[in-house]
Amino acid sequence: MSKVLDNILSRRSIRRYTKEQISDEALYSILEAGKYAPSGSNSQSWHFTVLQNKEKLLKLNDSVKEAFGKLEVCENTYRSIKGAKIAAKNDNFNFYNNAPTLIIVSNEADYINNIKDSSCALENMFLVANDLNLGSCWINPVGWLDDDEKVRCLLSEFGIPKNHKVCGSISIGYIDGDIPSPLPRKENTVTIIK
Repeated sequence: MSKVLDNILSRRSIRRYTKEQISDEALYSILEAGKYAPSGSNSQSWHFTVLQNKEKLLKLNDSVKEAFGKLEVCENTYRSIKGAKIAAKNDNFNFYNNAPTLIIVSNEADYINNIKDSSCALENMFLVANDLNLGSCWINPVGWLDDDEKVRCLLSEFGIPKNHKVCGSISIGYIDGDIPSPLPRKENTVTIIK
């Protein structure tokens, strides 16, 4: 089996981290992997915002929690958003799973490939984190709530360009506990025509 495929197959979403911060060397490797992701017409229009300051992370968590409290949901609302709104009522709510590092990936709001390009960058970062024996997890709430006034104000304070939307985030840290087993893959997801 190829080393790349082995890395892909061994990657898991990790939601429990130790408090130890990742090294600068690991962080720079992860960011470099993100920068080398494919992008439409080689636009490279993404922006990576790294949060490692605990006070700022907690401030963002408070804003996300407050935004979930105001968020109106209906029968057709995506189930994970409904679940996060309920979870945000808990005093221990932490949308980034208390990871020591959160990387927010944003891209130009009016760029047609913003989500696609940013997703490629995020996947590269997940794979390098896994290769470095670090845990990581895709984090959605900032993207769901980036138009909330208070959340948006903080994002601007963190240097995210005003013309950008948050496309996704990645929590990163040292794994606390066992690595989960893979879930079964769904059947009938591939069609091959020769």
